[in-house]
Amino acid sequence: QTVLQGIVLLPLRAICIAVIVLLAWLFASIATFRQPGKGSVPLKGWRRRMIQTTLSCLTRTAFFVMGFQVKVKGKIASLLEAPIFVAAPHSSFFDAIICALTGMPSIVSRAENLSTPVFGTILNSLQPVSVSRQDPDSRKNTVTEITKRALSRGQWPQVI
Repeated sequence: QTVLQGIVLLPLRAICIAVIVLLAWLFASIATFRQPGKGSVPLKGWRRRMIQTTLSCLTRTAFFVMGFQVKVKGKIASLLEAPIFVAAPHSSFFDAIICALTGMPSIVSRAENLSTPVFGTILNSLQPVSVSRQDPDSRKNTVTEITKRALSRGQWPQVI
């Protein structure tokens, strides 16, 4: 019986996750279409709200489809209380759960991830701080960018 359930559930879950990823890509594409500043200026207004609400909801739904149910205890710090949000140990795709629960903050990601089909568009919509492994000044530039965003008084989303 469990093998039969697996044979039925696995394809259904895979199809649901594929649909969720394509919807996330669609919303990310709409939010970043003709975006002024293309990453150097924070998203504002409807663009920012669309990313925060739709991607957060879609990510939560994807994890639910995969069988994860997450309950938050306590109060999540607001952007003004904590412009930098630290997640540890930062070792797996479970970091996406934290992103979904905290309203899709900006993340620190290697620059190569931004050119990945579909996922690169979704990642770009989160306005990441990109780290280039080829640039010797990348570490210093990353710290400078995180500091700039942390001191922006809510102009940029939280950085995780």
